[in-house]
Amino acid sequence: MKAVAAAIGVLCLSPLALATTAAMAAAGSGAASKSAACAPGSGSVDASAVAQQVAAILGGQGGDSSIRVEGLELPAEQIPHAKTIVATGIALKVPERGQVVALATAIQESRLRNLNSGDRDSLGLFQQRPSQGWGTPEQIRDPVYASTKFYKGLLEVTGWQQMTITQAAQAVQLSGFPDAYAQWEPLARALQQAIVKTLPNGGTSQPGQEPATTPGGAGGCKPGEDGSGWGSIPEGTVPAGYKIPADASPKARTAIDWAMHQLGTLYQWGGTCTAPHGPDPMGRCDCSSLMQQAYAKAGIQLTRTTYTQVKEGDAVPANALKPGDLLFTRGTAAVPEHVGMYIGAGLVINAPRTTKPVRIEKVGDWQILAVRRIPTLNS
Repeated sequence: MKAVAAAIGVLCLSPLALATTAAMAAAGSGAASKSAACAPGSGSVDASAVAQQVAAILGGQGGDSSIRVEGLELPAEQIPHAKTIVATGIALKVPERGQVVALATAIQESRLRNLNSGDRDSLGLFQQRPSQGWGTPEQIRDPVYASTKFYKGLLEVTGWQQMTITQAAQAVQLSGFPDAYAQWEPLARALQQAIVKTLPNGGTSQPGQEPATTPGGAGGCKPGEDGSGWGSIPEGTVPAGYKIPADASPKARTAIDWAMHQLGTLYQWGGTCTAPHGPDPMGRCDCSSLMQQAYAKAGIQLTRTTYTQVKEGDAVPANALKPGDLLFTRGTAAVPEHVGMYIGAGLVINAPRTTKPVRIEKVGDWQILAVRRIPTLNS
């Protein structure tokens, strides 16, 4: 699919790996199972080291620079992308093997980096091409969108579950180096197994229920105020007449006020939200870092990701919202993909997605999957 991108991936390998990969390419795709057994990286991977990095980075402690895993040289950048791929697969009910295929593909294509360039017009984690119908450049560089498109392509491949990892990946990607994916299967499998352990209930629901669902269920939550009376709300603006509710606690008021000062700043996936108005894009906010930093201004520590924030505090009904509550949407109640903050009057502030600014939206426009209330915010 992307010969130059694949070649770049080969050039990043060790001399032994280069020789082996060259031999694989010469052998052709007919020897997929044999080349997979001989591929660089197909031997043992230190799964405990991978798990340690995953737990540290997704838990907000940062990676351990003393740990070295081939293919995972930039873990602080790569692991959050891997998490998105796994969580998207779970939300789409793609089985574990499909998640491993997706991870191995993204490792080979981009080394799990959200690239803004590649062979011809290839972009993003999977080096998908706008000219080949994968989506617009902005969509492709949205990790959730890109992962979803990959999975949909995989699920359309007849018999993909009976294929080798590299055959399944190649059926979707149509790469110029069809055997190159096999080398990353062990790392992909170790990442998948480590990441699911960090997700709510290991990425699964409790029997008979969605563990984080509020009364009303997915798609059925009906907040007491839906915000419909506000009319159209232009991006990055405060609706005329809105004021932070008088019954908001002092800490909630602080968090809401700080979040509102970030209105209009562009979304940055993986951004820290520590300097939203600064020149460095990584100082801008994504959805969960906006929540984390707003709460921090109120003296409350939140974890870094949507997947962990949905486990914090207490679940409350969506028809009993208070200013400062965290609202979750997209994906599933167990593994939501987006978070915002209720600011009262039927409104929610959030950092929506790539190319969009921090903005205020009507709660009625959200399909609320879960609501979490942090008790210390109301103390």
